[in-house]
Amino acid sequence: MAQQPARARFLTVAEVADLMRVSTMTVYRLIKAGDLRAVRVGKSYRIREDDVDAYLSGRYTEAG
Repeated sequence: MAQQPARARFLTVAEVADLMRVSTMTVYRLIKAGDLRAVRVGKSYRIREDDVDAYLSGRYTEAG
């Protein structure tokens, strides 16, 4: 029996903001600028958890 691929987990803008420790407005700006991929669902956005991880890992810098 073939194993099913893991289903993507979608987060709200508020959940992403909480995860990244920024305001919801910052998340909306990232989406509008095209820096963070998002899906429009009705009047709100949903962001894949994998896309948040990819965004953060791409912005990672070594301190010191």
